Amino acid sequence: MTAGFQLRAARAQDIESLAGFIFEHGPNPWNFLPEAEVREHLGGIAEGRVQACLAEQAGRLAGFVTFHRCEAFAEDQDGTRGDLPRAYICEAVVHRELAGRGLGSRLLAAVVERLAAQGVGDVFIERHEENAGSAGMMRKAGFREVRTFDDPERRATGSRRTTLCHLRVG
Repeated sequence: MTAGFQLRAARAQDIESLAGFIFEHGPNPWNFLPEAEVREHLGGIAEGRVQACLAEQAGRLAGFVTFHRCEAFAEDQDGTRGDLPRAYICEAVVHRELAGRGLGSRLLAAVVERLAAQGVGDVFIERHEENAGSAGMMRKAGFREVRTFDDPERRATGSRRTTLCHLRVG
C-alpha cells in the first residue's frame, strides 16, 4: 500500500516545508503541537541534533518522522540494557489523505532501522492514551506500551494522559 513512496533523510532546506506540513496535517484533538517548540525542534535538523526521515511521492512530501538520541527513559529501560544508547521518536505525521495506508508504520520502521545502524538499543515514543490511529501505527511497527501517566499540560482532551511505548532494537 505504500509503493511509490521514496524515503530519504531530511536536510536543512526541508525544515520550512516540514513545519508547514506538520501544522497542516498534524493537528487533531490528540496531538500537542505548540508552534514555537515544534519549530525549535525541527531547527535541530540543521544543527544535527535531530534527524528526520521523510516520505515523498512524485516529489511531494507525504509524511515524516523526527527522532534523536536521548538520555531520557532510563527508568523505563530494562536494567540489563542500561548501558545501551536510547532514542526518542518525537513527531510522526502523514498526509491526511494517506492515513491508514501503512505509510506511518513504514516510516517508523525505516527510522528504527537507521537507529539500529547507529547502535541504539532502545527506542521510545509517546502518544495520547486514546489516539487509536497512533496506537495502531506504533503497534504495527513493533512498539509495545510501557506505561500511561497523567499529562494535562500536553493533553487537553479526553483522558489527558500520555502512553509511553518502547521498542527493543538490539
